Amino acid sequence: MPERSTPLRKLGFLTIGLFDENRPGLGHESTLEIIELGESLGFDSAWLRHRHLQFGISSPIAVMAAASQRTKKIALGTAVTPLGWENPLRLAEDLGTVDVLSGGRINPGVSVGPPMQYERVKASLYPDTADSEDFGYERVERLLRLVDGQPASDWSGTVGIEQFSDRVQPHSPGLRSRMWYGGASLRSAQWAGEANVNLLVSSVVKAEQENAGELPDFDAIQLSHIERFRAHHPEGPAARVSQGLVVIPTDSASGEQRRKYREYASSRLARTLEPQGPAHMMFAADLVGTTEEIVEMLSANQSFQQVDEVAFALPFSFEHEDYVQILTDMATTLGPALGWSPAPDEPRV
Repeated sequence: MPERSTPLRKLGFLTIGLFDENRPGLGHESTLEIIELGESLGFDSAWLRHRHLQFGISSPIAVMAAASQRTKKIALGTAVTPLGWENPLRLAEDLGTVDVLSGGRINPGVSVGPPMQYERVKASLYPDTADSEDFGYERVERLLRLVDGQPASDWSGTVGIEQFSDRVQPHSPGLRSRMWYGGASLRSAQWAGEANVNLLVSSVVKAEQENAGELPDFDAIQLSHIERFRAHHPEGPAARVSQGLVVIPTDSASGEQRRKYREYASSRLARTLEPQGPAHMMFAADLVGTTEEIVEMLSANQSFQQVDEVAFALPFSFEHEDYVQILTDMATTLGPALGWSPAPDEPRV
C-alpha cells in the first residue's frame, strides 16, 4: 500500500441495528453486545444508523444511553439522525443528557432534508405544520446553537420553588465540537465547513458532474466533497472527516460466510454503475476480501488517502456471528495493516 498522507488514527464501525418485528429485544441486545465487543477489540468508535418506521434503530439516542452504561471508552455516534424528524430543542436536551451519562463520549451526526416518505407520514409527524416546516440548514443551525449553550429562552429565574435556565439543560461542554454533518453533495460539504462541524462521508454521494456525458466517478466526487469542506472550514486541512465505506474482511470467515458476503456485494453491484433515482445518487461498491485485498482496494481510493479516521459500515442483513467475525478481523488484522493501533486506555472522543 502506498504511504498515506496521514496515519489511520481512528477506527470505527457503523451498524443499522436490524431486528425482528416480533422479537425486537433480541436485535437491540445484539447491537449492544456488538458495541461491547467493539470496545473490547479496541475500536475507537461505534456509530448507529437511524431508521424510522423500519426494522432498524429508530431511537439511536436511547441505544447510545444504554451503551454508555455498558462501556467505558468507546465513542458513540449517530450516522446520521435526519433532523426532519426532530425538534432541535428536544434533541439538544437528549444529546446533552446522554453526553453527560457517557462521560463526554457521544458524536452526534445529523443531516437535513424532508423526512423519507414524507407524504405518507406528515399527517402523523406534523399534523398542523406539515406544509410550513423548514427542513433546510437553519434547522441544524438551531440545534448547534442550542447544543452550544446559547439561549433557548429569553428568561431565567425562579418561580416559587422552581428554578429555570435560559439554555438547554444539561449543558455538556465540548459536545458542540463533536457534532458531525452527513454530507453527500458539494453544497452540504461547503455548508459543513462554514458551520465548523465535522464531516461524515459514506458510501453514497450525489453525482455532480461538471462535464456532461462523462461517466460519474464515485471516488472523484467524494474527494471533491472533502476538499470543498476543508477549503471552507476554520481548521482547513486539519478539519475532521470520517469515511464510512462498506468493508467486509474475510480472513477468518468460513467458506459459507465468504460465499454469503460475496453474494451480498454482487446483489448490490448494479447500483454502483450509474446514478440512481431522480436525485442522481451514486453508491460505492462494497469492499469484500482478505485484508491484503482490501488494503489494495483502499490504496487506490483517493478519498481514503485524505482521512485519518473511518467508520466502516456493517452490512444490513447479516447474523450476529457474522458481525463478530467481521469486527474481529477489522480490529486484529485489517486495522493494523492500515497503520492503526488501539488508543490508550481512556475515553475515545
